[in-house]
Amino acid sequence: MGKMVRFDPAFYNGKKVLITGDSGFKGSWLSLLLWHYGADVVGYSLPPRTPEDHYHAIGLDQKIDHVDGDLADMGLLKATFDYHKPEIVFHLAAQPLVRLSYEEPSNTFLTNVQGSINVFECVRLCSSVKSFICVTSDKCYKNKEWIWGYRETDELGGHDPYSASKAALEVVFESYRLSFFDKIPGLGVSSVRAGNVIGGGDWSLDRIIPDCVKAIQSGEPILIRSPEATRPWQHVLEPLSGYIRLAQFMYEDPKGYSGAWNFGPNNTSHKSVLEMVKEVVDCWGTGEIRIEKNENNPHEAGFLHLNCDKANNYLDWNPVWNFKQTIKETVDWYRAVGKEDFSIKQITNFFNGVK
Repeated sequence: MGKMVRFDPAFYNGKKVLITGDSGFKGSWLSLLLWHYGADVVGYSLPPRTPEDHYHAIGLDQKIDHVDGDLADMGLLKATFDYHKPEIVFHLAAQPLVRLSYEEPSNTFLTNVQGSINVFECVRLCSSVKSFICVTSDKCYKNKEWIWGYRETDELGGHDPYSASKAALEVVFESYRLSFFDKIPGLGVSSVRAGNVIGGGDWSLDRIIPDCVKAIQSGEPILIRSPEATRPWQHVLEPLSGYIRLAQFMYEDPKGYSGAWNFGPNNTSHKSVLEMVKEVVDCWGTGEIRIEKNENNPHEAGFLHLNCDKANNYLDWNPVWNFKQTIKETVDWYRAVGKEDFSIKQITNFFNGVK
């Protein structure tokens, strides 16, 4: 490992940053976060899916340069790199849903693997890039349903098409790192893997928090299909704080910090779906829970969590909000009136607690 670098959000002031997937849940939070700290942000992604998405709620189109583009459009993607000449690149654009991957396996592999290869090519050919982070998933690990956390060196694999696409992406990323990126002086590259991310502004299909909010707001019961499934719940700002910390460290010591990194919550945040939904109901003050098991549901992991010793020790990164505060901050966002101001307030409060 390279020299120890001190994290400073002010590092991003004036930096040219390109984010793929800026219209998505995590991407919009990352874009707002870096804009808040003075970065010159360029986003590349498909348009937001709904008018309620976080991208629209915070007026992101008025804060950053955004390009409507598909990862498959190599000409437009490369032109975006060539024109904006980013110093730091975060690749988040993906097909992110496990259940949808069963319905659209070909599109899932095309987007998550071939689309990412197009990004890798642009990074390889763009001399301005100094730091590149490829966001994959904790589901890239071959899930053996064991009780201890997966380390960055553990076996990759995937039962469902989404998980398999992320494992395949990790293999391709490592090939590009060893074959090309490591040979470019001054370029640091890493893949990052996070757990189940929640927070305000997520209206994606087939996600438990949006399902809870929609049900509570409409007076309908919250339907749970896998109550015993245990997940490492974390607020969206937790892994993002790790990504931006790592990107800064690689910018200042490119080869010292390149590699694979896990960013997950503490063990106390590993809760079942039922426990998490009960906490949402308690925080909201209302809501009915109904369990609807269906033996025909496609396979999903029962238990999977990450060992984050590497990030803890070498990046001095640790989770800030515990499980209860994560749920409270999430519920508070959905109940707030001014979403734009509230998102900035949560960013400020969160980073005031970061070392």
